[in-house]
Amino acid sequence: MPPAHPFDDDKLREECGIFGVIGVADAANFVALGLHALQHRGQEAGGIVSHDAEQGFNSARRFGYVRDNFTRQSLMETLPGPLSIGHVRYSTAGGKAPVIRDVQPFFGEFAMGGAAIAHNGNITNADALRRELIERGSIFQSNSDSECIIHLMARSLQRNIPERMEDALRRVEGAFSVVAMTRTKLIGVRDPLGVRPLVLGQVGDGWVLSSETCALDIIGARFVREIEPGEMVVITNDGVESHRPFRPAKSRFCIFEHVYFSRPDSIIGGRSVYETRSQIGIELAREAPVDADLVCPVPDSGTPAAIGFSQESGIPYAMGIVRNQYMGRTFIEPTEQIRNMGVRLKLNVNRALIEGKRVILVDDSVVRGTTSRKIKEMILDAGAKEVHFRIASPPTAWPCFYGVDTPQRDKLLAATMSEDEMREHLAVDSLKFISLDGLYRAVGEASGRDAKCPQYCDACFSGDYPVEPSDQIEKGFQLKAAE
Repeated sequence: MPPAHPFDDDKLREECGIFGVIGVADAANFVALGLHALQHRGQEAGGIVSHDAEQGFNSARRFGYVRDNFTRQSLMETLPGPLSIGHVRYSTAGGKAPVIRDVQPFFGEFAMGGAAIAHNGNITNADALRRELIERGSIFQSNSDSECIIHLMARSLQRNIPERMEDALRRVEGAFSVVAMTRTKLIGVRDPLGVRPLVLGQVGDGWVLSSETCALDIIGARFVREIEPGEMVVITNDGVESHRPFRPAKSRFCIFEHVYFSRPDSIIGGRSVYETRSQIGIELAREAPVDADLVCPVPDSGTPAAIGFSQESGIPYAMGIVRNQYMGRTFIEPTEQIRNMGVRLKLNVNRALIEGKRVILVDDSVVRGTTSRKIKEMILDAGAKEVHFRIASPPTAWPCFYGVDTPQRDKLLAATMSEDEMREHLAVDSLKFISLDGLYRAVGEASGRDAKCPQYCDACFSGDYPVEPSDQIEKGFQLKAAE
């Protein structure tokens, strides 16, 4: 199995997207469409489970894009019924080669019937839970931390599946948004801090759970509300019941959803992601102005911020870099000569616009810095006089342990270099990141970040982990020293 991103190893990647539907004919077809809209959250593999009164539970799990698997009529006919959930995934970098048994949703048979579960996030005490469960006789089928939830449910003494799920999730630490299904129920849960997203929608007489609102749009569903942090909803044909299985906690939603992970046509916290990213560009222009001729986005994630930067600075916006929209998983076994072309397979400089100009490049983040250097070289090769990087997030100096694929800390450029050292390393005329306070202002916190009680999870920037990553600490990871 080839790498999911053979020419794009310099971005943080959300690892999962989840979607579920109840109360519609051929629910799996709706789920396939929803997963297609969530494909940006995971391109390695996808799975769908459905339930039909006559045929019971059925499942299909496949590697690759949704469009290449779950659009085939012959496959979708094997997933009948009015209730279905699905999952798209991207596994962690540097891990074991992907295997089909790691693809969610996971399924288990209990005394009171079967249940399937799909999870977005990461369980930070999964290693400890797995050891305990194996010692008590559990037999794991996958390498996924999400399978712990199924085993914890199996060992629970509660009387029904929703209560067993509550019981299991109380043992889990970390970040989780979950969609699950029984024979008659669709269930959605967010962890007490609400780190990962989950929204509720309605389509006809049916109900929908999704990682993002953009996936509601594709099936014509109406957005109802976000599932609240620490909330469990149990949905049947009779409607939606809300439960509160966890102790109340202050929300710490992932701020990087605003910066990069979510699609720009989604709504988060009542705000358009596109408008928030544009506001990030405005704040960045105020904090780090520079005299130049053009503002160019690094496509596609830098585009809204570049537009905001241009509007605030008065410097013209231009598509100085053009993305090849057909560079995807189909180009999977390149020769070494082709691989050395690197980012040029995906991005090309619009020489007619760039030549002789002082160019501001706006990107969403700098992780390892490898792609940034290649883009800078392309811009200079096209005849640019100056290259200035403006980054629509603070320096990424800490790994994420809550469901985002992040390199080890010593591979993060900002963990080992100051901003000036990064500028020298990238060999650009200037390099500036938005401040953490500026990012908070852009997402609607007028007074910036409350250092004593942060409003979001910003651990990848600050090193302030809202849930202790106990498994990683056991492996030697060192938390930031108290200031």
